[in-house]
Amino acid sequence: MVPASACIVGVGGLGCPASLSVALAGVKRLTLIDPDLVELTNLHRQPWHHPADLGRPKVLSAAEKLAQQFPRLPIDARQERVGAGTVEALFRSHDVVLDCTDGVGTKFLLSDAAVLTGGVLIYAGVLRFEGLAMRLQPDGPCLRCLFETPPTDVPTCAQAGVLGAMAGVMGGLQASLARTENPPGQAALHVVDGLELAIRTVTVRKRFDCAACGAGRKPVLTDVDDPSCLTPSTSPVRSAP
Repeated sequence: MVPASACIVGVGGLGCPASLSVALAGVKRLTLIDPDLVELTNLHRQPWHHPADLGRPKVLSAAEKLAQQFPRLPIDARQERVGAGTVEALFRSHDVVLDCTDGVGTKFLLSDAAVLTGGVLIYAGVLRFEGLAMRLQPDGPCLRCLFETPPTDVPTCAQAGVLGAMAGVMGGLQASLARTENPPGQAALHVVDGLELAIRTVTVRKRFDCAACGAGRKPVLTDVDDPSCLTPSTSPVRSAP
């Protein structure tokens, strides 16, 4: 089923192809969120952004190109950074949120917010020649089920580089996952090897001792600028009196 509304967080190498794919699929309302400006190093892997867009907000550059191809699609372009104070509203006002960011802290903030709100999140990451993608939904595992100890030394795309075509593949895969549901209690982690042209699927199961989504727990959202953002901060879920 095509979601009626989608939010793309990050309008770069993943967000450009993901936004095109969800628009082609027939989404009725689209929100784009990114605080950054277009830079020269973006152009080889972020097809919405052209040389004439250098220095412009990415969300405006992408929204302009999308509007040309999909003139009837309502697009809300927000030049802002997702934070603990705003992220819940994104999930409550959209059917699906696509994580097209390259910051580890933001990815775990989005995962925790999905758990807290019962929303759907499509996670993806790409680095060099490899990519990962997984659909997170209320009855299944979260990102902390997959990564018990969040990595703290993962370089960004700008630091390590990324094959532009790999970003396109993973962004398109995110849009596909936005339309399919997982079996209860589990999710499929799609591992794409761009050098070998191979795709491997790994079943990820919900961990009942997970600090974020485990029984009787719920995450407390923390801004990504806080050094403790990667350490799960949770509170017990209490029944109403």
